[in-house]
Amino acid sequence: MTVRRKLRPIFAYLFLIIPSALVLLGFLWLFVTSFSTKTEGLRSLGWTLRNWSFLWKPPFGPMSPSIWLITLNTFLVAAGMTVLVVLVSSMSGYALSRMKFAGRKGFLSATLILHAFPSVTLLIPIYFVLRWISGIPIIGGGLPLIGGFGFNTLGGVALVMVAFQLPFGVWIMKGFFDEISWDMERSALIDGASRFRVWRQIIIPNIKPGIAALSIFSFLAGWNAYLIPFTFTIRRSGKISVLSVYLQSFMGETTITNWNAVAAVGLFQLIPVVIFFLFSQKALMNIYGGGKKGGV
Repeated sequence: MTVRRKLRPIFAYLFLIIPSALVLLGFLWLFVTSFSTKTEGLRSLGWTLRNWSFLWKPPFGPMSPSIWLITLNTFLVAAGMTVLVVLVSSMSGYALSRMKFAGRKGFLSATLILHAFPSVTLLIPIYFVLRWISGIPIIGGGLPLIGGFGFNTLGGVALVMVAFQLPFGVWIMKGFFDEISWDMERSALIDGASRFRVWRQIIIPNIKPGIAALSIFSFLAGWNAYLIPFTFTIRRSGKISVLSVYLQSFMGETTITNWNAVAAVGLFQLIPVVIFFLFSQKALMNIYGGGKKGGV
């Protein structure tokens, strides 16, 4: 029995280390390849910084957009998506958890069904909606930074991605609200506090782990998104490109792909994600079922 107890943590660690090692080898290959002229497996046949020249020189000529502009575009899409998803999901989740109204169960079922829909099945109708929004003055395509909310704009891309992420966000936040006890909320309502004040000053501070989790998932979904930005932007209009679409432009159909440069751009896109995880891992590790137990 003693030997079995000693071996149990060893097998647990092996179970975790072996799959993790395969992933780490992939990242190690990415790092080595991005600084090499050629590679044989994980062995570099020559070190170089030429693959990283996109940092100071546009790789497709002087008229092509800078990587820093594209990085800013990606950040605007991810940050805007995070703010909208967290704000709308936290308000909707609170209403669905605490209030009883006609159509509540139907709405919950509809959000679950919408989350099950693959985004590719809705690309054509969304395209027509964005083209219609493009015809609206200012909102369609006359706003600073994001361009607007129509077709071929950063705002339009973010709007579509928010719509796809909201069902997931609403269900996540409702689960956290359901775990919070009614006691503090009832006391505040009896003392004359409004629903909005209760939500903002009492409930929200108790679901910080949930907000942190949803923020992280939303930001990463926006940062790494490819299908939506690729579909609803014109590739010739590089000023609104994002990193995932920019990376795809290195892989031509009629030219030989420089995989070393692709690895460098991929590693560059990965760096902010790693930094984001380093600052948010504590919040992720602290995620539990919600606030205080005993909710009804």
